[in-house]
Amino acid sequence: MTASPIGVAVIGAGMAGRAHCAGYRTAPTLFDPPLPPIRYATVVDANEGVAKDAAERYGYERYGTDWRELLEADDVQVVSVVVANHLHRAIVEALLAAGKHVLCEKPLAASLEDATAMVAAAEAHPDLVSGVGFVYRRQPAVAAIRALLHSELGEVSHFNGRYWCDYARSSETPMAWRYKGGPGTGALADIGSHLIDLAEFVCGPMTSVSGGAFTTKVKERAVPLGTTYGHAKAQLSDVREPVENDDVATFTAHFESGAVGTFSISRIAPGHANSLAFDLMAENGAAKWDMDRPAEFSVIRQLRGDGFDGYNQVLAGPDHPYVKGGLPMDFPGCSYGVGDLFGYQARAFLEQVAGIEGGLPQVAPFDDGVRDLTIIDAVARSAAAGGATVSVSCPSHT
Repeated sequence: MTASPIGVAVIGAGMAGRAHCAGYRTAPTLFDPPLPPIRYATVVDANEGVAKDAAERYGYERYGTDWRELLEADDVQVVSVVVANHLHRAIVEALLAAGKHVLCEKPLAASLEDATAMVAAAEAHPDLVSGVGFVYRRQPAVAAIRALLHSELGEVSHFNGRYWCDYARSSETPMAWRYKGGPGTGALADIGSHLIDLAEFVCGPMTSVSGGAFTTKVKERAVPLGTTYGHAKAQLSDVREPVENDDVATFTAHFESGAVGTFSISRIAPGHANSLAFDLMAENGAAKWDMDRPAEFSVIRQLRGDGFDGYNQVLAGPDHPYVKGGLPMDFPGCSYGVGDLFGYQARAFLEQVAGIEGGLPQVAPFDDGVRDLTIIDAVARSAAAGGATVSVSCPSHT
């Protein structure tokens, strides 16, 4: 393990970028063994005020507006890329060529072609660590269900998953990059990418998808007068532009194990700010989890057939993944949220960079980002063909 300081930078200081900034600050306080010293070098954003605010808020040494300055920055070894999807490829390829370790937000790129090129760039630098931010793999309850599935519940017969949000429900939400790019690049890629990854993380690889269907209810949006970040509202101009992608996406899937899956994704679901949930039915039991109540899950561990079969509520605690050492209070019922997961992810990535063995499960590699986009592409092709079955041909999930 190296004892040299690891310099960290974050490109993009919007909603998810701030979570990365905070995650790196939290990482040294979590788990064992200790990390090498971490240097919080810089935050970069096209909007200088946003970059300055994030740097000062999270204790980074400086801020800037041009990510290219990082290419020659000797005090930066690790970079998170948290910008619009279509910008990922150029930034990541340049950072890798400059010798930087790169953690890129999901989806890995705006297209399968770009993602495949990014994998090739990473493979050309085997000495560098790269990963994609599928942060929900690190939900303690989800990881506990996955372990229980492998040890007790047996083969899955049916996975039913949904990811419903309401950030795009209002027609007054301003135009942004999220609403450009064509079918499949909307709700499916933005939030469905998480659900797809989670389904394969728990159930294994999909072999085909079918029944792909999209709908777009808000047909156009007003261009904002100023810069917007995340899903924030803004003062709107009189200029309106068409929405190019999906508000809602649904599809079914077959898994290599023989299980089937049903998927529902929406960015216009009233009352669901950030609602990710799944049910799975298995050979010897069942489990379900809902991110609205993240630190608990329900499970049937043994089917007795005596009239008393039913779900037991389990509170996530020190016996489950990520909780022991991952919270100030290692105790059942001491809840956690999405923000904590960015600390777990940053910690895992820094452990990989530092060469720490036997620590947290590694961050998803770029290959998994390609896998995810391959499925998204298959769903889009299914929808274009009236719901036809489309095979998924790509190396299986890690």
